[in-house]
Amino acid sequence: MAENKTDKRLFGTDGIRGRANLDLTPELAFRVGCCVAGVLAAHSGRPRILIGRDTRCSGEMLEAALSAGVAAAGGEAELLGVVPTAAVALLTREWGADAGVVISASHNPMEDNGIKIFHRTGYKLPDEMEMELEEAIAGAVEVPRPHGREVGRIRQAGDALEWYLGYLRGLLSMELEGCRMVLDCANGAACGAAPQLFESYGAEVVTIFNEPDGYNINQGCGSTKPQRLQEVVRQGGADLGLAFDGDADRVIVVDERGDVLDGDVIMAACAERLQRRGELSGQALVATVMSNKGFHLAMRDMGITVHQSAVGDRYVLEEMLKRGLNLGGEQSGHIIFLDHSPTGDGLLTALHFLRAWKERGGSVSEIGGMVRRFPQVLLNVRVPGAFVLEGNRAVEEGVKGVEERLGEQGRVLIRLSGTEPLVRVMVEAPTEEEAEGLARELAAVIEAECAAGGIKEE
Repeated sequence: MAENKTDKRLFGTDGIRGRANLDLTPELAFRVGCCVAGVLAAHSGRPRILIGRDTRCSGEMLEAALSAGVAAAGGEAELLGVVPTAAVALLTREWGADAGVVISASHNPMEDNGIKIFHRTGYKLPDEMEMELEEAIAGAVEVPRPHGREVGRIRQAGDALEWYLGYLRGLLSMELEGCRMVLDCANGAACGAAPQLFESYGAEVVTIFNEPDGYNINQGCGSTKPQRLQEVVRQGGADLGLAFDGDADRVIVVDERGDVLDGDVIMAACAERLQRRGELSGQALVATVMSNKGFHLAMRDMGITVHQSAVGDRYVLEEMLKRGLNLGGEQSGHIIFLDHSPTGDGLLTALHFLRAWKERGGSVSEIGGMVRRFPQVLLNVRVPGAFVLEGNRAVEEGVKGVEERLGEQGRVLIRLSGTEPLVRVMVEAPTEEEAEGLARELAAVIEAECAAGGIKEE
């Protein structure tokens, strides 16, 4: 199965992304700020825009440029400082702002950065407003430049993190006295928030990768690189570990044995608890096409329906809203609890998981047994920016051949990344060796197509 989703010029599946100061320049950030304020002013008068960021050194530069653009177009920019992405979405909704902007590239390397924009509802911008904004940034729409008393202002909002943590603390009551946990804060936005939150529940907290210097975000750590967390949990006799990504919108769990519990397992545990309490809307949830076959079987056995979406929290949320569901997420650990937050939130997800664990009793590793995973291999193939996947005959024939060999004992998914110049090749098979071999076989087909120009055949 090959998947393509969206073909916008500037906005990908997760906002604007690029190498800071090369692709994503201060000039572009200024223009984005101007256009966000200008477009919103046409809808709501003098707009108030919240701006948060992660710990990347380039975030300070882009924050300054973007907020200057907001003020230049007559908007009011409120700087939240370093906060999780979910905090910006929540604060935008709860503080009655017209929009929220996050400057972050999430789990990407330090060299990258991004701009993600939230609507006043806390959701990402509707497609029509995003396209209007895209046209304005491209210069197709004139953005007014007010003067005198109509020029906007920039100010600090100092209580943002405290408000956010207080909101989370009021959602789920539980005691974590005697629980020893290790937090991998990815040297990112979780650093100030996560230790404070879990200590407030009485947990004994050990932190690693909790000293951001502007350059070490996601460097050998975080939810995509949990190896050090696994070691520390095992060696320290902790009950569990939690690994966040750079902007803290996703989390993965490490059990007491050092094994990783990904988003599929986290969703399964949380879905089981919500269903048991009669709080799972529609007895269903949304998962992306990346979720393991074992997850689908576990949900089937619980009587929970799984609706599938394309990869990306934007598409998960769209499917949830369409079906009136309150739980959905990704294997990566980006999970949305719509009753509590309009976007994925790693800290909120961790709280839901901890509550499910405490109510079940036993060890965290026992929760891992809820999902019998089929071996899954994911390879990333770097491709030119102009590479065309959809309609590529050689790739389609390669996928078809592998699917015929697997039959019902596995599956294949090939898709373009929405945030990086990569084609992601995923294969599930009865054994790790078979999955690895088939994934490499398909990766070789893509690499050959890149060498040949990646031309779409008519």
